[in-house]
Parts: sequence; structure tokens; C-alpha cells
Amino acid sequence: MNILVLCTGNSARSILLETLINSQSAGRLQAYSAGSAPAGHVHPQSLKLLSEHGHDTSLARSKSWDEFATSDAPKMDMVITVCGSAAAETCPIWPGAPVRAHWGVEDPAAAVEPDWDPAFRTAYDILKKRASALLDLPFETLAPQELSAELARIGDLT
Repeated sequence: MNILVLCTGNSARSILLETLINSQSAGRLQAYSAGSAPAGHVHPQSLKLLSEHGHDTSLARSKSWDEFATSDAPKMDMVITVCGSAAAETCPIWPGAPVRAHWGVEDPAAAVEPDWDPAFRTAYDILKKRASALLDLPFETLAPQELSAELARIGDLT
């Protein structure tokens, strides 16, 4: 199953969740991330924090959601927004009508530099808890409405 994690800038929260899902899923899910207005680079604090936790960041890059709206893009089974801006935007039409959910997390990149460490750690911890809850589900066998309800529940975890 494929999951697309969306945020406006695709430099922090969406990158964190993409990496967490891919590293924890043992191949059950393939996560991708993108932004509606990508920053063009991954936030350095995202890379630092992910590296500290032993995650491979060699493929991390900020990309546009347009890459995933083409006919040759992977078919998405789930689309999760992690910022309020992306959740409110008109998204492209994703082939296959994926289940959608919003898992809002405060933007750590909006913090002033001296506060980056605690802001990014907080976002990482919340997203890790949500990724773990997702991976605990039998999502492969859930009906779309059941999956949608479970994703909404997970989005409330802090």
C-alpha cells in the first residue's frame, strides 16, 4: 500500500512522517511526501534529528505534489495532510480515490532557530506515535470507511 504525506513546504513534518513510516513498516507501506509549495530543500533540523535516530536520509528531498498526480505516479491508497494549510487546499485528483486524513502537527520549522531542537523533537515524537498506531492496524483488510475512522482517531494522538 502507498501513502502520500502532504504539507505545504515538504521540508519538515511530511519528511519526518515519510521517513518514520518507511523505516517502521517492514514493507507493509511505502510512504512518499510532497508539498503544495515545496521549499526546495529539507530543513536541516529534520535531517539532523532523523540522523540522530538512525534513519537514512540519503533520499530525503523536498518535492511537489504534482509529481504524484501524473498518470505514471504510484497509486496512493492513503493521503495524510500534516499541516492545516495543506488540509485546506484544493488537492489534485489522486487516481484510485485514496482514503484521506488530517494529522495536524505544529510546524517546527516556524520556530526561531534557538527553539528548533525542542520543536522538531515534539513533532517527531507525535508523528512517531501516530506512525506506530497506523502500523498496528490491520489496514490491509479494513474497508475504506473503517480505515478512514481509524486514521481520524490516530490523528488525535499527541
